[in-house]
Amino acid sequence: MQEEFSTKVKSELKNILDFWQKNAPDFEHGGFLGRINHFGTTIPESPKVIILNTRILWAFSAASNHYGDDRYKSECERAYSYLLERFKDSSQGGVFWELDYLGQPTNRRKQVYAQAFTIYALSEYYKFCQKPEVLNWAMELFNLVETHALDLDLEGYTEAFAENWDAIEDMRLSEKDLNAPKSMNTHLHIMEAYTTLFEVNPGAKVRQALENLILLFLDKFASDNNHFKLFFSEDWKNLSSEASYGHDIEAVWLMIHGARTLKDTDLIQKTEAFAVTVTDTFIKEALDEDFGVFNAIDYKTGKLDADKHWWPPAEAIVGLLYVSKITGDESYSSVAQKIWQFIDDEIIDHNNGEWFFRVDRQGKPYINENKLGPWKAPYHNSRACMEIIKLLA
Repeated sequence: MQEEFSTKVKSELKNILDFWQKNAPDFEHGGFLGRINHFGTTIPESPKVIILNTRILWAFSAASNHYGDDRYKSECERAYSYLLERFKDSSQGGVFWELDYLGQPTNRRKQVYAQAFTIYALSEYYKFCQKPEVLNWAMELFNLVETHALDLDLEGYTEAFAENWDAIEDMRLSEKDLNAPKSMNTHLHIMEAYTTLFEVNPGAKVRQALENLILLFLDKFASDNNHFKLFFSEDWKNLSSEASYGHDIEAVWLMIHGARTLKDTDLIQKTEAFAVTVTDTFIKEALDEDFGVFNAIDYKTGKLDADKHWWPPAEAIVGLLYVSKITGDESYSSVAQKIWQFIDDEIIDHNNGEWFFRVDRQGKPYINENKLGPWKAPYHNSRACMEIIKLLA
């Protein structure tokens, strides 16, 4: 069974990367396109957002490291060059949030989430290219985040800043988010970025920052009902009653990965034990009868968001395989394989390639969502495939 599972995942990884290699480059204006709709049509003159571009660099760099060859070298170089030439703020430091289709900045704000994703992508790219300037830029961004965003009094990181790193009123990452100074989502991606940065540059400052982040997840973000709290005031008052199932299961395996990267025995034990608890709750609450993953629940009102987005099941499989290995219990692996079957049946677009952004509870795709866009990139699904292949090996 596991061999067959692994074979399917290897095949799908290639399909995902083929789609992005073929469809994503913007040969007319440089870099990568801003938007391809559900039907596979390029929407011309769409803005170019930093998250999509860093996730493309991360995915092709990680795939290069996974395969151990140069097959995606030109995609990596295209992505890196565009980030360096267009998104980098050479005067104030950091990266811009958004450019127009020609590559001119249209939103210069410094979202810490975006700085984190750039660190993550650069660190992964450095593993592949070994160019000192790539690591230097990653460390420059790390130092900017630690200087401007780290809350020295109350811990954690502030969400966003103006172009010159001054405070701003509206710190939201997207329209659907609360305007809160601290969020679980941003901290999650700083943690994953610092984990990869520590792999390539294991200095004391990065170690301390990563350790502090993992402890924040255990101490501040973890809730009494085995979820993660999502939005906070500056002084850590919980501002939300929603649990995001995808973030729950993604966070626990990233915490373990961070602790193992640090080789911190105490943190490894704590994160592994916590992962089992959260994963058991996830299996009870987050899965539909078809093994699709519900998006979210408001645990004060009980209102369920039963839509099934493309990324939570991908992260769920990785989390479940981690816990299966920790506990030696094959039942977690069995659930993971059933979730893969759901992805194969409902989420992968077998006609046009890539994965649908989301489907409703009956498995019907939402046609107003993107195949490629600001929030639709090859990162969650390609990473899940690479992690699954490693975990099953």
